Amino acid sequence: MIPFDLMKILMVTARDVLPIIVLIALFQLLVLRKPIPRMRRAIVGVIYVVIGLALFLAGLEMALFPLGKIMAVQLSAPEFIHGPGAVAGAAAHWWDYGWIYLFAALIGFSTTLAEPALIAVAFKASRVSGGAISQWGLRMTVAIGVALGISLGAFRIVSGLPLYTFIMAGYLIVIVQTIFAPRNMIPLAYDSGGVTTSTVTVPLVAALGLGLSSMVPGRDPALDGFGLIAFASLFPIITVLGYAQWAHWSMKRSIITKEEKDAL
Repeated sequence: MIPFDLMKILMVTARDVLPIIVLIALFQLLVLRKPIPRMRRAIVGVIYVVIGLALFLAGLEMALFPLGKIMAVQLSAPEFIHGPGAVAGAAAHWWDYGWIYLFAALIGFSTTLAEPALIAVAFKASRVSGGAISQWGLRMTVAIGVALGISLGAFRIVSGLPLYTFIMAGYLIVIVQTIFAPRNMIPLAYDSGGVTTSTVTVPLVAALGLGLSSMVPGRDPALDGFGLIAFASLFPIITVLGYAQWAHWSMKRSIITKEEKDAL
C-alpha cells in the first residue's frame, strides 16, 4: 500500500513541477536563445527536486498531519479536561483549554524556528544589512509572533468568536505600527509574515485547527477549523515591527544618555 501511495504522490508531484520546468526551458531557448547550461546536472537536479518533494508530501500525510490532529484531539478531549468519567459533549469554558493554548504556542514557535523559508530570509537579511540584523534574533522574533498568533487562533476556535474581528484588529495594529516603525524594517516585517506559512508550519497548524474544532462542542471543522494560518501570517508582522520600534527607541535613548553624560 505504501509503495503504491508513494508512486501516486511521485506522479502528482512530477505533474505539478512540469509547468515550471517547461516555462524556464522555453524562456531559455526561445527568449534568451541560449542553450541550457550544464544540461545533465540540471536534469539530475530536477529529478532530486521531484523525489524530495514527493517524499516530503508522503511524510506529511503519514506523520505530521496525523500527529497534529491526534494531539489536538487528546488535549481537548472531555476526559482530559474534566477528568476520568467525563462524557462527550460536556460543557467547558474557554479557560479549561489552557493546555491547548500552550501546545498551540509551542507548536507555532518550534515549527517556525525550523522553517526553511524563514532561515533563508534571515540569512539574506543579515547579509544585506552587514550583520545589523541578527539571523537568530529575527527568527526568534518571528517565532514568538507565530506562537502568539496560533495560541490566539486556538482561543478563537474554542470561544467561537468571529475570525474577522481578530484579523481587523490585528491589521489595525499593523497599520499604526507601520506609521511609526523604522522605514528600513517595514518590508522585512511584511515578508516575515509570508515566510511562516510554508512547508513545516502549515501542515501541523492546519491539523491542529481541524482536530481542535472537531472536539470542541458546537464547532464545525469546515467553518471553525481553518483560520489559524492567517494568525500565523499576521502576528509575526506585529512582533517584528514591535521589535524594530523598541530597538530604534533604545538606540535613540542610549545616544541621548551619552550626550547628556558628555555634557556633564
